[in-house]
Amino acid sequence: MKVLLIHSHFGPPPATYADHIAAGRLSVIRERDLSADDLAGAGGLITTNHLDQIGFMHYAEAIRAFLARGGRWFFNGHILRPFVEGLGNYVPLDRPKRADLVLTRLNSHPVFDGIDQSSLEENRGVAGFYGRGHNPLPVGGLAVNGIGPQMLPVDWEWSLPTGGRIFSHAGNDLGSMTGERGLVFADRIVEWAEAGAK
Repeated sequence: MKVLLIHSHFGPPPATYADHIAAGRLSVIRERDLSADDLAGAGGLITTNHLDQIGFMHYAEAIRAFLARGGRWFFNGHILRPFVEGLGNYVPLDRPKRADLVLTRLNSHPVFDGIDQSSLEENRGVAGFYGRGHNPLPVGGLAVNGIGPQMLPVDWEWSLPTGGRIFSHAGNDLGSMTGERGLVFADRIVEWAEAGAK
């Protein structure tokens, strides 16, 4: 089954996914053109932090069915409309200082193998682009990366009791990072999502 990238803003999709699109591993659909039939034919789903979550609630039942048959959803951004029972709303850091933006690997995960999490803390010398809060970890979820001294789960994976998996990154799109790192993340995100519904 195909992997869908929901493209939620104007302009081309992230260049880091170009090879996967050309190879037919990734299908891009603009969010305004999305239908429940598209989700019915997908095994994997990638959404960006530009997702119109109010509008996407229209597909809540289709998302539940997608997950129930073993689909995998890579979610970038802040959960503001819980689409699935067990998810909670994004919790921002309260007036974060530099120490609150320290990143720590909590558990291994194929998307992050060999990547030094602390190397993602700053972009051109400025901290906070990776994440400034967290989507609450669902019961039974696996925290992958933590932020700040409390190691709040900025990244996690959840195998739902009803089927399927969700990976949550509570920040800007991992697959849209610039340079070689963005290409590595895009490759690994597509590979992770491809394992859905097999």
